[in-house]
Amino acid sequence: MANYRDVTYELGENAVRITINRPDVMNAFRLQTVEELIDAFQKANEERTVNAVVLTGAGDKAFCTGGDQKVHLSEDGLYGPRGTVGMPIEELQTAIRDLRKVSIARVQGYAIGGGNVFATLCDLTIASEKAVFGQVGPKVGSVDPGWGTALLARHVGEKRAREIWFLCRRYTAQQAYEMGLVNKVVAPDQLDAEVEAWAAEINQLSPTSLAIAKRSFNADSENIRGIGFLGIQAVKHFYMSEESKEGVRAFNERRKPDFKKFL
Repeated sequence: MANYRDVTYELGENAVRITINRPDVMNAFRLQTVEELIDAFQKANEERTVNAVVLTGAGDKAFCTGGDQKVHLSEDGLYGPRGTVGMPIEELQTAIRDLRKVSIARVQGYAIGGGNVFATLCDLTIASEKAVFGQVGPKVGSVDPGWGTALLARHVGEKRAREIWFLCRRYTAQQAYEMGLVNKVVAPDQLDAEVEAWAAEINQLSPTSLAIAKRSFNADSENIRGIGFLGIQAVKHFYMSEESKEGVRAFNERRKPDFKKFL
């Protein structure tokens, strides 16, 4: 995939920088975005001059706010002719998870929904003081039944992870740091310098040692992959239900969803 529309790819001195370039929709992703991200991560995996890959979002308002709900039900958007879940989200999560290099989430602004899952999946997360983390799945009739839930619990603990998903609250960068979701919080104007410093330090290390260490860390939670695969199949059927569609319609119509009728 030579030319990207929704993503930018830059090879720097110390890291590849992959940017979700949809600032007009708070870097929410659609099918095109996901396909380009998969291609970009696979390309980054083969770079020979750097040990790190930085994932971020364009602009200063959002890292990523998850799936683009405005095209959630459209024929050429997120859920279209390719199936109920038109995006190959499992393939993207796999590309991030299995990357041989160290992945760094550079978070400026909102990391909500699927964006929060991306931050969870990355090896390291460096956030601006203006960053905001949280989940919205149950608010819009959605859920991430694998890495976004089970792996999150590995990071922040079972009670906190359940709170994040069951209440759909938003958390400051400092709160996310205290929970263990973030490695470092810096002033907004220091974010790029901090990310570059971490990448430069990582780039001095043995790439094979880093890759082996990653595989060792991943092995401990690899069972989540199977759980997620089964869960995604269930979610695909759930997205076809009126309950899930009610969440999307309510979001797009700027009203509270009426989920009680589905109890």
